[in-house]
Amino acid sequence: MDISVTPAILSGSVSAPPSKSVAHRLLICAALSEGQSVIKNIYPSKDILATIACLKALGAHIELKDGTASVTGIEKASAECVLDCNESGSTLRFLIPVACALGAGAVFTGKGRLPERPITPYLDELPKHGIRIDYNGTMPFSLGGKLTPGRYEVRGDISSQFITGLLFGLSLLDGDSELVITTPLQSKPYVDITIDALDRFGVSVKCNDNVYYIKGGRHFKPCELEVEGDYSQAAFFEVANALGCDIDIKGLNVNSYQGDKKIVEIISDIVYNDSRGMKPFDADVSDIPDLVPILAVLGCFCEGTSYIRNAARLRIKECDRLHAMAVSLNACGGKVTEKEDSLIIEGVGSLKGGEVPDFNDHRIPMAMAIAAVRSESPVIIRGAQSVSKSYPDFWEVYEDIGGIIEVM
Repeated sequence: MDISVTPAILSGSVSAPPSKSVAHRLLICAALSEGQSVIKNIYPSKDILATIACLKALGAHIELKDGTASVTGIEKASAECVLDCNESGSTLRFLIPVACALGAGAVFTGKGRLPERPITPYLDELPKHGIRIDYNGTMPFSLGGKLTPGRYEVRGDISSQFITGLLFGLSLLDGDSELVITTPLQSKPYVDITIDALDRFGVSVKCNDNVYYIKGGRHFKPCELEVEGDYSQAAFFEVANALGCDIDIKGLNVNSYQGDKKIVEIISDIVYNDSRGMKPFDADVSDIPDLVPILAVLGCFCEGTSYIRNAARLRIKECDRLHAMAVSLNACGGKVTEKEDSLIIEGVGSLKGGEVPDFNDHRIPMAMAIAAVRSESPVIIRGAQSVSKSYPDFWEVYEDIGGIIEVM
């Protein structure tokens, strides 16, 4: 779907969609519990549906109706199953250790850029602990065997998804394990979300410096929980407000473990108390990589030069997000310089409008839709349907608060 987004000030009320990060984790914990759990406020994005499908393939019983998932935990893992992760990196990296801990003979499949995304930490560690992996650098690949407890080592400067996956998997084992983070941990808030989810299901993880201690023989206890609002998605509307819109954003937990609530602090720090505009910012995004697309948009409207640093991992997301945002904003009149692990954004006051692709990445069209708010002419987005990966009704919400969209 190609659309033209006409510049317009957005005004009204929106409810932050349920957090995808939290929902993945609660659904997995529920599927590992002994009994039935109820998870409310589930948003049926493609990534979440992929996780549900994979958990069902492993042996969980899940019924999703009107945003509520009734989950009966896995009693006996499927001896052989195919886990189709679609394009969800979270689904893939969270469930590899889970399948190994359950002793499931699993084949993992996916599409888009997912087959290219690395799983190196698992290739290094899992074979040391009873797992056979038949992997040739892409998908599909298979694994077998039964995970054993012990000492695991993972670098902290790669995706925290590997740490989360191992915390899930090691929590299922009878013996004690240690997960040692060998370099400074990036994206720590995502690990905190995981530990909080485990704790809610009765499984505690202790941490001392760079070591997570996972006690063996624990059992996941079923419970009833509700998914909180997503700061990653709310960030688009937070930035729209900084650009002059008037949107009331509901459903956010101010005490959330989500790292992306940092967007509120960043905006608060750069907005003057008078009408002079916004100061530039210098953001280390090692803990908040998903904010990069919308932060790049924000930088275009600050008075001076803004910096987004420590963002090299963005090059292996659904697309190379550093390159995608530099290309997209420059095509619309921005002044963005792309470095190896950073973006340098010179404030331009307003964009001219233009035409951009979606790069097969859900966050690029949403970011550019917000950029259109302060453009002089429409922003044409090719492939706008890619928002369905995380926020299927984004365009409906955008129109409900005054956005002007024409399908081309």
